[in-house]
This record gives sequence, C-alpha cells and structure tokens, in this order.
Amino acid sequence: MSVPDLSVSCRFADYFAICGLDFDSGLEPDRLCGDNLHVSPLDRSYKGKILAHYPENVPSNQFDEHATCMLCLPAGLQFRTQKHSLEPQFHSFVVTRENASRYYGFSLIFYEEVRNKNICSAMHTLQAMYITELSSGQTPPGHRKSSGKESSRSLPRSFKLTPHTGAALTYFDIAKDKLYVAKSIALICQYPFVRVAQMFLENLFRSLPRQPGPGLSPESYVYNLLYEVPVPLPGQALRLYVPPPQPHLEAIPVVIRMPNPPEELPLLDYSLRVMFSNLGVELVVQLFTCVLLEHQVLLRSTDYNKLMLVSECMVSLLLPFTWAHVYVPILPAPLYHFLDAPVPFVMGLHTDSAAVCANGPRSIALCSEAALCLVDIDKPDIQLPEELPIFPHRTSFIEELNHLMDKYQIQRPETEPTKLSAPLNGTSYRHMNDNMSSSCTLPSGGLRRKHSFHDVLEWEESRPLNASPPASPTRRAPLRPDALQRIADIVKRTGVNIDDVDAETVMPTTKKKILNDEEQYNEDMRFNSAVRETFLNRFVHIFLMYENFVIMPDQDRESWLSSRESMVNFDKASFLSDQPQRHRPFLSRFLETQMFATLIDNKIMANWGEYDVNLQVFEYRTRIVRGRLGEGGLATRGYCVWAGGTGAAAAGGGAELEVDAPAERLPHRAAYYRAFPARLDAHALAAPDLRTNSLKRIKNAKWQVKDCPPELLLGDFSRRLSTEVTPAAIAQNNRTFVEKLLKECKSKTKRMLLEKMGTEESNLGFGSEVSITGVEESTMIASLCDLLERLWSHGLQHKMGKSALWMHLINYQELEQCSNSTKPIDPNYLTPALAWCVLRKRLDYLSSVGAEVEAQQAASVSPRSRDSSRGGSRDSSRDRLSNSGTLERKSTQPVNPLRPLPESLTFDMRNVQAMTDIKTEIGYARAWVRLSLEKKLLSKHLRELLADTTLLRSQYKRTAFLRCEEEREQFLYHLLTLNAVDYYCFTNTYPTTKLPYRVLIMPSRKASQTTANCWISISGMNGESTPKIPIPRNTNEFVFHHKNLGTLSTLRIGHDNSGLSPRWLLDQVYVRNEVTGHTYTYPCNRWLGSGVDDGSTERLLVAARVRSEHTPRSPAPPAALHPHTPTTHLSTSTIQHMIGDCVNAIVKWHYQSKRDKDANSLSVLLCGENGLVKCLEQAFLCGFKSARFFGKNFFIWDYFARVKDEFKMSLCDEPSTMNNKNCGGVSYNCRQDQEHRAIWRCYCHLMDEVNSVGRSLGKDGKFQLFICLSLREHWLHRMLVPMSLTRVTAEMYEEQSFLRKRGLLTFLKQILEPLDEFDIVLENSLTQGI
Repeated sequence: MSVPDLSVSCRFADYFAICGLDFDSGLEPDRLCGDNLHVSPLDRSYKGKILAHYPENVPSNQFDEHATCMLCLPAGLQFRTQKHSLEPQFHSFVVTRENASRYYGFSLIFYEEVRNKNICSAMHTLQAMYITELSSGQTPPGHRKSSGKESSRSLPRSFKLTPHTGAALTYFDIAKDKLYVAKSIALICQYPFVRVAQMFLENLFRSLPRQPGPGLSPESYVYNLLYEVPVPLPGQALRLYVPPPQPHLEAIPVVIRMPNPPEELPLLDYSLRVMFSNLGVELVVQLFTCVLLEHQVLLRSTDYNKLMLVSECMVSLLLPFTWAHVYVPILPAPLYHFLDAPVPFVMGLHTDSAAVCANGPRSIALCSEAALCLVDIDKPDIQLPEELPIFPHRTSFIEELNHLMDKYQIQRPETEPTKLSAPLNGTSYRHMNDNMSSSCTLPSGGLRRKHSFHDVLEWEESRPLNASPPASPTRRAPLRPDALQRIADIVKRTGVNIDDVDAETVMPTTKKKILNDEEQYNEDMRFNSAVRETFLNRFVHIFLMYENFVIMPDQDRESWLSSRESMVNFDKASFLSDQPQRHRPFLSRFLETQMFATLIDNKIMANWGEYDVNLQVFEYRTRIVRGRLGEGGLATRGYCVWAGGTGAAAAGGGAELEVDAPAERLPHRAAYYRAFPARLDAHALAAPDLRTNSLKRIKNAKWQVKDCPPELLLGDFSRRLSTEVTPAAIAQNNRTFVEKLLKECKSKTKRMLLEKMGTEESNLGFGSEVSITGVEESTMIASLCDLLERLWSHGLQHKMGKSALWMHLINYQELEQCSNSTKPIDPNYLTPALAWCVLRKRLDYLSSVGAEVEAQQAASVSPRSRDSSRGGSRDSSRDRLSNSGTLERKSTQPVNPLRPLPESLTFDMRNVQAMTDIKTEIGYARAWVRLSLEKKLLSKHLRELLADTTLLRSQYKRTAFLRCEEEREQFLYHLLTLNAVDYYCFTNTYPTTKLPYRVLIMPSRKASQTTANCWISISGMNGESTPKIPIPRNTNEFVFHHKNLGTLSTLRIGHDNSGLSPRWLLDQVYVRNEVTGHTYTYPCNRWLGSGVDDGSTERLLVAARVRSEHTPRSPAPPAALHPHTPTTHLSTSTIQHMIGDCVNAIVKWHYQSKRDKDANSLSVLLCGENGLVKCLEQAFLCGFKSARFFGKNFFIWDYFARVKDEFKMSLCDEPSTMNNKNCGGVSYNCRQDQEHRAIWRCYCHLMDEVNSVGRSLGKDGKFQLFICLSLREHWLHRMLVPMSLTRVTAEMYEEQSFLRKRGLLTFLKQILEPLDEFDIVLENSLTQGI
C-alpha cells in the first residue's frame, strides 16, 4: 500500500476561529439576550463578533458566522475584573444542519486585559449610571427587590464591604480595577475528537510567547492542524502533534484512532466515567428512559462542558437508534424561546445565565411540563415526567452497570440513593413490576404534586447548593448494606467483638492507582466501550427477532420513498405479543417513537444497498448472540449480561501513520505577544496545494489484516470438498437433529405445564411442592412459536415467505377452498405441486360422491335399514346442523342455548386473517398458534393439517421432521398435554383487535316480552367497557363488534320503562366471544321495571365463566341457572364463615402478582354470587323485622334510608347535643362525639351520592353500590357502631341480629377492618361515575 493511498477525504479541522470584542465598533449590548439593564454592567451580556476565521471557506462545510459566535460565547461577551476568577474554560458544542448532519465545535474562553481607554471609560460610565439609579431609590427595569425595606439613597453597603464578597465583585472602579474581556479561540471539526481539540486549544493559549525566547508562532500550529492532519480511515491510527504547554518545549505527539464498524462501536471521545461519576447509575437509567421515549429533556449545570458531555454520552448510548429531534446541548441565551417548542428536544441550560438568575425563572416559558424531564447535573437531581413506564429489566440492568463501575473503580456521587426503594423526587420504584411510576396521589390520601420547572429554578435563589427541594424526600446518606449488617449481628451473637477487628485486615480494599493523563484517557476509552456494549446488549436481546416483523415493500425505492409516510413497515401487535407483559407499557410507547421508525426505514433501505453504520453494528451483534444462544434459547432467556470481547477499541495502541511536526510559518514572527492576536497572518494560513500529502508510514508498524486471504479461503474450501460425506452420515446427522427437536418440544411443553400448574397450586396453598420457574407466560408461548417455526422449516423443498408454518396453513386453506367442485381451479395461482394436490382431492371427492350415490340407491330398497344405518354412521356437517334444532326442541332442558362454534382449522384461520393489527406472516402464524392454544385445539388442528399427506409430500423432503411419523405423533402428544391448563394468550395479547361478541338474553316465561327500549353494556378486564348497546326488538340474540374486552367481568342491563307493559323478568344472559369461544353467563332471576320487585330498571350482573364451553352438550353449572335468592336466611355461624372466606379471598387477591390478578376479578369477589356484598346482605337480613311494618316487604335499603334520616336529624340538633346525652334517639359517649358526627356526615353524603346517581337502580342495586363505595373509602366498618346505636336499629332488628348483639357486631367490625390496608380500585361499571 502506498502512502498516497492512505489519504482521507476530510481534514481533522475545517476552521480555526477567533471570537471576541471588536474595538472598532465598541460596546454593544446583546439585545437577543433580553433586557439586562437591571443588573450591574459587569453582569450584562454584550455583543461579540467573529474577529477572524481560517480558511475563508470549505466547500463541504460552509462557515456559519452567527452560529459559531453564539456557541463559542454562549453567555455573550462578558467582562470581569481582577477580583473574579480568570481561569480559561473549555467547552465543546454541536451544530445540526438542515439535512440532520452535524459538525462539532471546541471553544476555549479566556480573559485578556482591556487596554483600550474608550472601552474602560464606557464601562465606568455604565457603572456610574447603575449606581445612581440604585442610590436614588429608583428601581431599574425588571429589578426585583430582595426585601420590603426602602432602599437607601447612599451607595449600597454591599459595595463598601471587602472587595471579594457579595455584590462588590460586580463593581468596577476605573481607578483601582483592571478590566478584562472574554475572548474565544475555537476549532470547527467534522468528528468529535474532544481530547485532542482540548489539548490543542489549551496548549496553544499557553505556548504563546509572552516574552522573547524560543517558540513557534500560533500560525504554525494552526496551519499544521488545518491542512496537514487528516481524519484517519476506519481501523487506522494516526499520530499528530499538538502545541506544548510551554513555548520552549517541543510539540507533543498524540494518537487518534478511528473505530472500524461493525466490529467496533462508532466514535465517542467523551468520557462516560465523568457522566456516571456526576449523575450515578440510577439517574442515568432514568434519563436514558426519558430520552428513549422522546420526552423533552432539559439539562442544567454551571459548566458548559458538562452539558455537552452528558448530552453526547446519552445520545451515544442510544445505539443503534439515533436522536432525530431538536438537539441543542448548549442553549445560548438568545435562543431561550426554543424551550417553548411543542416537540421533543434535548437541550442544555446554563444555571448562572443572566436570563435565569436575574430576570427570574418566570421569563422562561415551557410548552408542557408534564412531559418534561429536568436534570440538574451539579446536584445531581432529576424531575421525571408523569406516567413514565419502567425500562425492561431495570433492576438487573442497574446491577450490571454497578458491577462495571466497581470493576473500573469509578467513584459514585455522594448523594446517590443506596437502594432502589428510595423515592426520588416523587417517583417511587418500590414496586419494580409496576407498569407506571406513580406521580399523582398517595394511598394515604396525601397529595403529591409534580414540581414545575419554575419551582426548581426558584429554589436555587433561596437555598444552598446541597439542600433538598421543599416538600421532597431528603436524600439519604449511604447506609450500611443489610446483608453486611445481618452478618455482623450473627458474629456478635457468637461472642466475637467485631469492633476490635481492623476492616482492612478482613477485607483489604484495592487502592486505585494514580494515572497520568494518557493512562486515564485509555482507561476511560475502555470503560466507554464496556458501558456502550452493555447498553447495546440490552437492545440486542429486546429486538433479537425484530427482522421477522419488518414488512418489506414489494415496490421499487422511489415508489416506497414517496409513500412511506402512509405505509406500515413493522408489525407492532405481533412483536408485542412475544414480549413479557410487564415490558409492554414501555415497548408499546417506544415502538411509536421516531427513532424506532428510523431504524426500520434504514433496515428497508438496506435492500437497495444503502447501509446505515449503526444498523450494521447492531445486526453484527445480533448474529453473534444468536449463534451463542442457539435457536432453542432465543425466546426463553431472561436477562443476559454482556459477555464481553466485542467491539473493544484498541485504546492506547500504536499508530500506523503520522504527520510531520509543525514548522515555523512566519519568517519573522513577533518577539513576544502581549495578548492572543485578534487576527493571524492570512498569508501564512493560506490553503496549500491539495495534491500534497504529509502522511507517512511509521517504520515497523504492524498492520491489522481485516480480511482473510483468498488463497486461504480457497484452500479451506477445497479441503472441505475433498472430504467424502456418505449417505449414512447424512442420515445419522438428520436423525440426531430430529431427536433434538423432539426433546426440545418435550422440555418446552413440560416447562409450560409446570409454570401454569405451579401458579395455580400456589394460589391454592400448595406452592411449596411445585418449582415455579418465574418465566412469564407470553415469553414461553413465544418460545413455543419459535419451535414450531423451526419444525416447519426443517426439510422444506422450497422456502416461501418468512413463516413456513403460515405458508403451510395457507396452502391447506387453498386446498380446502379448491376442493369445492363448483369453484374452478386457477392454474396461474397454484404451484405445480399444489395443483397436483388439488387434482388428487378432486378425484377423491368424486369417488366418494359416487360411492355415496350407490349406497343411497341400495338403501332405498329398505327404508328401515336406511334409518338404522343413518343412526349408526356419521352424518355430514350439513345434516348435523339441520338436525340440531330438532334435537334441541326434543330436549326438555337445553344445556347450552348458543349454537356451538365450528372447531375447524380454517375457521380459526379466517378469524386471524380478519385481524387488521397484524401485518406479517410471522404475526399471523403466532396469532393462530395463540388462538388455537387458548381454545385447546392446537394439537387437533396440527393433526388435521399434517393428515394431508399429499400436501406434506409436495412441500417437504423425506428426511423432514414432519414426515417422521413416530416423532410427529410424539410431538402432537406433547402438545395435547397443554390442554390440561387454561391459557388466555390470545385474549390478553391483542387488546386493540376488534372482535365479535354474541349476546343471548334468556327471559323468564312469566314475562318474556317488554314494551320498553332495552340496552346492555359489558365490561372486561382490559379496562374497556362498551357503550349502551340497544337490544333489537323481537329478538333475544344478536352480535356486536367491539375492541377486545379481555376476560369479561360485569354486565349492566336495563330499559327506559316505556310502553304499556315495561316489566321484564330476566333469567340470565349469555355472552360469547365469537373468536375464542369463551362463554360467560350472567345470572339474574330478577324483575326489571318500576313498581315490581325492588323497582330497579337496570341491574349489574357479574360474569361466571362456562368452563365446559368447548363441549357442546355439557351441562351448565347449577349456580348459573338457579342462583340462590337473597331472601334465604342462614344461621349466624354460617354467615360468619361466609364473610370470613370473602375477606380472606380479597386479601389474597391484593397480595397476588399482577398477572394472576386477571384470573380472579375483584368485581367477582365483591359482587359475585358468593361475594362480599351478598354475604353482608345476609348479615343485614339476619334478624330483620321487615314483615311487621304494615304487612309490606321492606328491603335493607329502607333501613339505610331511615338511618340516614336519623343521622341528619342528629346533625341538625347539634347545639342541643352539647347538653343532652341522647339526641334524636342516638345514644353515644361524649368522647366519641366528634368521631360519630364525622361518620354521620360521611354516611349522609354517601347516601345522597348514591340516591342522586342511581335513579334507575333498585333498592338492592343501591345497597350494592353503597357497600362498594364505603369499602373503597374505608368507611364501612366505622359506620357499623353508629348505625347500631340508632333507634331505627332497635325497631327494625331483633336482639339476636348482627347489629344488636355485641359479639356479632364486634366480629363484623373486626373482620372488615383489615381491608383498610388496601386501596380497593373499583371498575367504572360498579361506581356509576362516583
């Protein structure tokens, strides 16, 4: 390779710029920074200019003078005196072009003495005007008084104190003080080599000869960097030279290296160690989550360089995704109005800027603070957005990052919480499995408000730097770990005094070696690589199989680009169906982000040869992980840590290329410089001839061979061809592979059974005998789908599509449709093999029809034999359907009035094909598997599919797994064992799919017709409820379509009580999901109508699942057909046992995991047939003397209404109750006076709410609503004692009732009291909007 071949297309730096004060134009206030006349002239911002930049123009990167000046001096032009700190400050910045490309800038701000007398006089005049305004008592525009006292007319005392404290720093005395002005030297580069740029600018400033002596001119170093240093090619290292820290020293050699993707990660020269040391692991993960979900992220710090470092590090961790929105890591003061943009952004705000500290925080407007993530880097502190989902495997991810920090001995921030359970600014991670982080109300009722951005800014003015925000949890100091504390307690109990033991003797700590700058940089690069690989590894495992759900276009590039905004490119519903339930809240929101859409677009564009670097890096690692995990462990793996060894950059390695050291460009340079020149010698910095090349190869440099020589590949290939492979060896390998697949099928089905049955038995109290794996159900079913895909892909003759299983199903469906003799065969649609299968089916069908005709002609001779043969043989499906009505009419007790659904394979396929959420073949196949598994028909369907041997032979080789009969039968047998448990993998996976529901209303024969307009509303576990659906007249069965309701829970049915005969006696209601076949019965056996029963025109019914729905002739549960009437009186001991069982069931339900709570709805435990409301109804009915009043049957609600009247009368007579012990019949103890009055008010208020909302509810419905609401508000057990003390209770209840007998009343109060520990969340169908 010749040296000219090593040249690159871009230089290290495009421009060198000098920004500062233009003495010709004088002092100009920076109007873009706002009105700053209310502050001292030294605190104001003035207008700076680009004094010079070299070269004049670069064609590939046009120089933007305004943006460069604004970002080199982000706070504007600042003045200082010798009382201030004059240390140079370095920071970097980035500018995003209109085409989304970026270039980087590096600025060194230093202060030089102002020797221009006009500038000093102007500053002195401004200072005198400011002092005069303060002394005269006039408030300058925008000035805020710090106290209510009137200002003195003399010079403020703060200016007369010691010269280095308080406001005296802002006072400029022209006779005593020296005036300094800010100046910036900057580099504009295409790549962010931060370390080299910082060393160059800082040493260029230091190496400027301040006195006569040796040293190069600044033009020499600038020329060398601009024109002689290129950017190395990927995988190459380049040695260049930067200025020394002292003028008399030699130039310092520095090595830069360009990574070589996809083996290595893209360039990141910013130190992740600094970010983690400042923020901590937990805060970084929280911030990372906000950036992934494209929230508005605002960073705050007093250091411009920290703002840029955190922004760049956070964006780099998004690999393979890219931030595609507003990105301004350093927001200059003139651009503060950008914060009001209603778009996602990542911006950095300087804390000490004048617009924030002087004008006040209210001068900064934000569009929406609910979606804002505010990060204070200096504290550190974070304010999270509302309803932020948790990152998948967050706890394990944080542990892995902490392990990396311990490995590299990274110091953590002192304020970092030591436990994950510690709340951080209103966001608690106590429950790591919760989908959302709470930010609204606490269970105790205390209000917790999300602090606004302006609140946080105002805290800065009134509290120290390390103080906690008002009304926010104070951070805890690092505590002793619990595990170490327990070990210490055990040692103490043995009699050993651990206080005398030296900690260094027991566990010596590893002291960190002090590193120089070069070693520290190399260590930082190694830490960067490890952390970035860890973050990338998370995405690799989450999106390991994402390619299966990408919808590739069937059009050319131009057509796709013109219409891609309206096209769906990713099957989101099918991808989410494979993810664990607890991860779906985050992933469902992340799939809607722009960065994910960009990744999918890049994946599609790769088909036309346009490869994205980040995508190549990502896919390179996905291939490695797939090879390491194997095909069998893709979907069953949980959290996997980074294995290491991939993408590690060769930090600190040798350089293959180097450039010449800088030489003097000025023939007669100045002897010394009093200040950094405002303009350099333009002739010395003129662009050289582009044909020259200063690169040279370093002697004895080792070149890395990236590609394997062709000779080696050909030699290895020829050796492989020379090895003879016998047919016996091929058969043995195939046999081994088939046995491996069968063994994997057995292990997966067994694991799924153990997991499901173990969960069910643990709920029943036998969990100690079952080993629960803890893998979520959706993950294991996704693994089963992967296994089925591999089984169907084995031995394929011709691969068609991404899913071999779905293509087999489609071919089977086409054969079934073509088997109809009335439908012609389309030869252009079928493949030759498929067409031959169709012809064979036609021939078989014609032969069977001929045999049937002959049999009918022979049977027509003897009708009696015909009848007997029909009874002994199977009828066709059409005959069974025609005879089903006759059989049901003959039956005296129809078990299932709903017509059974077809159990055919094609019926389920048509239901899956009707789902609009699914876009890919893989998605259709997985939806079909989930549906068949939920219906317990998977084994039957696959047996039916594989029974067509003609189709099987046409698609698969003889050695395929599906054509091995013995292994195939064992495989179907293992799938059959999954019918022993209930799965809801289809119902719970596709919540947005629109499904048909069939409703069958069973009125009683006494009053089966009504003239009123009836309606129905159904609720499910997915949180969805249908609106009021009108019931068609003259029919009791109808079908409606609605978004997936999930497992049905409650049903509300009613009418408007119109017409001549509105009364309606309802027996029960059946509702069936027409896709899954789940049937629910809602027992009622009550009247609907005013003036009958309890006068209710609508009732709430609770669902009971018909478990034997898949068996058409199985009897229904007796409780569903004959619900026991609420008027049945039971013994007190029986009622006590019933209430105790109900309370125990509710307590257990609240302690279950979220995935198990769906199986038993809280509504069923409260309002079901044996729920708590029914049991309390029995308790209130015990000893109820309703028949003694005028011969009329009173309801419990009548008693509640009379108690309310008595409570109201007692509240109206409050003045008299102070003198009397008995008020309105209510007797009480004086100590309980205030408590009882509070309960009276709550009781009356709740009764009024129920009466006002439930106008159409009957008395029993109002009682049910009252009990549910009082349980939710934790009032029920507190109301029992005041109710028992009323005169109404003595009149309407016997002495042996629960409300009058002390022992029973105490039991009732104590058994309900434990429910106060839980937040009972009721469905909207129960609360009626209260």
